[in-house]
Amino acid sequence: MTWSFNSIPCQEGRIAFITGANSGLGLDTAYALLSKGATVILGCRNIEKAEQAREKLVDGTGSQTVEVLQIDLSDLENVNRALEKIALKYTKLDLLINNAGVMAPPQTFSKQRLELQFAVNHISHMALTLNLLPLLAKKPGGRVVTVSSGAQYMGKINWEDLQGEKKYDRWKAYSQSKLANVMFALELSERIKAACLDLASLAAHPGLARTNLQSTSIKSNGSWQEAIAYKLINPIFQSSRMGSLPQLLAATNHNAKNGEQYGPRFNFRGHPKICRIAPLALNSDARAQLWSVSEKLIESFVDITQGKKLLSRK
Repeated sequence: MTWSFNSIPCQEGRIAFITGANSGLGLDTAYALLSKGATVILGCRNIEKAEQAREKLVDGTGSQTVEVLQIDLSDLENVNRALEKIALKYTKLDLLINNAGVMAPPQTFSKQRLELQFAVNHISHMALTLNLLPLLAKKPGGRVVTVSSGAQYMGKINWEDLQGEKKYDRWKAYSQSKLANVMFALELSERIKAACLDLASLAAHPGLARTNLQSTSIKSNGSWQEAIAYKLINPIFQSSRMGSLPQLLAATNHNAKNGEQYGPRFNFRGHPKICRIAPLALNSDARAQLWSVSEKLIESFVDITQGKKLLSRK
């Protein structure tokens, strides 16, 4: 049976926090959840664009239950301030969608001197998740959906040069960050299971979806070769709206289970189905190593103590 937007169950009473929600997959995900009655928090770096997105969502859905939260995933101190605001306002959270991302920029470092893609795509989302875990665990059925990419299958973790300081390849760094997304989602699912928590961690990838990631990457690198290549393959890209379906299924389908990953039926495009996880992400020792390294990078800036306690419960 084909899973579509009409398959999304009622979301009334649920609170969802989506990062990167002012455009692309995040905006389409917010629209779908709002249309089904959810309260949605738009986590966005640019507050003006976030407000514009909010207006668009209110006009399109008629729902007023959408709020804006400024968050810059390239700065863990900013992430911590955003989390403090959430803690002051909300007593529970039902859904966290780790959606925001950057793709293949020139060599750039975060505020904490981490390679930008590793920082934004993986580290800050892990920080968000572990900090928010107590809110997600307040009521049964909380979910964390981490958005990856087909690049996970080409990714490798460069343990000797994790931040690309010795040698930087923007596409290898991107693939590394997307593999890290899946490794985190799967490791979180295993720790949730071991702690007997009524939570679920799932991954999703959009296939080839037409978002601003591609154009931003081409523009920032000034590559005419990539611009031509993108124009040639652009016709096979599916819409951002279709690309959002895997993460919506992972977030809302009652049959979606902890530890699963969803993607397009035909790998690059199509309605969502369960899909295979990158083989390198199945290595439990590598996942544990990434988790440990990531925790150390996060702990000085974001309080993840309570989340760690929940996951260590036996």
